[in-house]
Amino acid sequence: MDQVECFLRRLVRRIPTEVLKVTLEKWGRLPRQQNIDFKQTKWALADELIALSKENGWTVRHITELEMLYVIDNPNQGMWHVFQLVDPEPDAQAVGFIRFKEQFKLHLTELVRHMSIKMKKNTDEAIWIRIAWGDSYSGPNNMLPTYVVHYLQTPYVFVTRLKSKQKPFLFQALIMATRYKTIKDASLSGRKFTDIRDLLMQQYGQVFPARCPSPLEDRPQTVSHPHVYREHAKTELNRQQMAYEAFGSGKLPQLQSAVYKLETKFKDPTNQTMTKREKPFKCVVTFASTNLLESLRHCASSGIASTPVTPLLSFIPRKGRNYFVITDSAQGQSTVNNTLPN
Repeated sequence: MDQVECFLRRLVRRIPTEVLKVTLEKWGRLPRQQNIDFKQTKWALADELIALSKENGWTVRHITELEMLYVIDNPNQGMWHVFQLVDPEPDAQAVGFIRFKEQFKLHLTELVRHMSIKMKKNTDEAIWIRIAWGDSYSGPNNMLPTYVVHYLQTPYVFVTRLKSKQKPFLFQALIMATRYKTIKDASLSGRKFTDIRDLLMQQYGQVFPARCPSPLEDRPQTVSHPHVYREHAKTELNRQQMAYEAFGSGKLPQLQSAVYKLETKFKDPTNQTMTKREKPFKCVVTFASTNLLESLRHCASSGIASTPVTPLLSFIPRKGRNYFVITDSAQGQSTVNNTLPN
């Protein structure tokens, strides 16, 4: 099985049938007179497309175009990590797509041999980059490409499927192409690309109201005694107010987790053995949910979690982070460090 056949078969099996139909139409390389039966099995569908690839001379480059169209239209898959460019040069804001494309390819190909780079500017001004890495002994591996998304005139870079050994090469090429001095981890990751992008760039239309929008008078009385009802209603509204102030009142981006790495002194008068340790107490606390921010807001508004909401949780939407390092300051107080360790 040659590379085109293997790559195309794997791609067909990966993409849902209805999405594949739309993507192939957008790709525009199918013969106009060709009618494909999308109700057949994936294996038969792949066989038909492989036969067409041989008839029409499709190459790996053509199949990568098809994959890029699918990923750009369906980016909420895999784990995306965000990085932030730091210290721009005076001409950083003047970097356009053509200049970025030329410089990025130039520097990355100087650093890595046997690799394939494909770049596309999307309608929302995002630059999508597909990198198939190779090495001195083998060609580009198109089965496991790295995807990079960068919005020009912003310091943010979104990356998925990047191995640690490839990270220095990618970062060096990004720094040179964008005219920044360095790049760091932005302490934000998630499986929903559009949600972490909107959270980071504050594009999700969130509102943090100064007062709760629901008055007491509009609520039905569920308690027989009016004074008991009013006391319960005030408590409920107070919880909702604090939840809205911490997380807003609108739709929240879907984050799957928040990680807190503790590097603090152990403080417990009943456990002198741990308290007198010179080394800091280290542990990792992870909150996980299919929609973490919505879950936290519900816990605060319903009384499951205490209010006011701790800044350790409210920092997530306000700072666009979901990884925090908590350390002790010189005065012995706990502080939150928003950056990941190197």
